[in-house]
Amino acid sequence: MIFAVRTTTGQEQNVAEALASRAEKENLEVFSILATEDLKGYILVEATNKGAIEELVRQNFKVKGIVPGESSVKELEHLLTPTKIIESIDKGDVVELVGGPFKGEKARVTRVDKNKEEITLELMEAAVAIPITVGIEQVKIIAKDAP
Repeated sequence: MIFAVRTTTGQEQNVAEALASRAEKENLEVFSILATEDLKGYILVEATNKGAIEELVRQNFKVKGIVPGESSVKELEHLLTPTKIIESIDKGDVVELVGGPFKGEKARVTRVDKNKEEITLELMEAAVAIPITVGIEQVKIIAKDAP
């Protein structure tokens, strides 16, 4: 059974690591713990029953509670299947460059080449709009273009 545990937003990875360490130390019946970027403020914990989860999260100040109910792997499959960022980026989206010489700059997507996994951008704060082409791994989506 898989249970959702509410955490402090932004602390999902830290909570998951702390809970994994505790589960191993205390030999609790917890099989896996998942912190994913797509699920802000929550982590997923696979355990035999809710009692094991309650014991695991007891006295952890970054845990806000356990979401009532349980889930199966089938229900959460969309979170477990990796998706390429190139599939979710479109012309007009606003991105932030996370690598390369323009790191930290915001830009608007002008063209997407899904085959090469590259996008062409125009820097938003540049005096002159010069198109630059970067690999998809060098950007993070900030805002989607409203249709």
